[in-house]
Amino acid sequence: MKKSHPIRRVVLATAATVSGIVLLLSLKPASDPAAASAAGGTTPQQTAAGQESPQGGGSQQTGTQTVTGDVVKTQYGPVQVQLTMSGGKITKADAVQAPKGGTSDQKTALAVPKLNQEAIAAQSADIDAVSGATYTSGGYKQSLQSALDKAKAAGGTSGSSGAAGASSSPQAPATQTRTVTGNVAQTQYGPVQVRLTLTGDKITRAEAVQAPSGGTSSQKTALAIPALNQEAVAAGSADIDAVSGATYTSGGYKQSLQSALDKAGG
Repeated sequence: MKKSHPIRRVVLATAATVSGIVLLLSLKPASDPAAASAAGGTTPQQTAAGQESPQGGGSQQTGTQTVTGDVVKTQYGPVQVQLTMSGGKITKADAVQAPKGGTSDQKTALAVPKLNQEAIAAQSADIDAVSGATYTSGGYKQSLQSALDKAKAAGGTSGSSGAAGASSSPQAPATQTRTVTGNVAQTQYGPVQVRLTLTGDKITRAEAVQAPSGGTSSQKTALAIPALNQEAVAAGSADIDAVSGATYTSGGYKQSLQSALDKAGG
């Protein structure tokens, strides 16, 4: 009867319950720190990964380079062009050499600023000659083209290799500058002979190395030849108009011009 006393059963049940609660409380702290440490360890790793991505995305800024063209000798003096380029684009053009002395100073002051502006606007040597400064304009265009060729060659060498580099090589001859002199054309007032400067297949300069002189012929030559030179460059062929008052000189000029183009293969 004593073993089954109700008080004894209550005491035993209470002891069992307390033991169970103590056991549960002892197990809970052991599991919580592990869970907390696992959760805390994940967050710093994600933060570090997030900090790495901006470091891998740096970009290079386009550099600025200065290129000076070849010196081109003209009838009135040397012409040389210097370009400032950024990212392959002309941002500034200057004539570091230009004809000077006498009337050349006035013509240079008039022509060079216009040629500088045209070079920047066209982004090439395909610019118009300034009226009244044909020789300076022709020399400027030649030096400008040589500067562009140098800039292109420098960019091709440093910027690419393999197939891209091989593909640029065949294009080089197309930008070479050459001089071709036509046959002497005999006219009633004297011989006429034309010399051309070509860049690729394009006439960049035309000049008469021989023309009638003496008496009124000198005046007619001074009037006709600059106009004929300008027309030859503009037309790119011998299909040009004769200058009024200088028919024979114009005819001889056209003959010599055509022979020069034939020699050039144009």
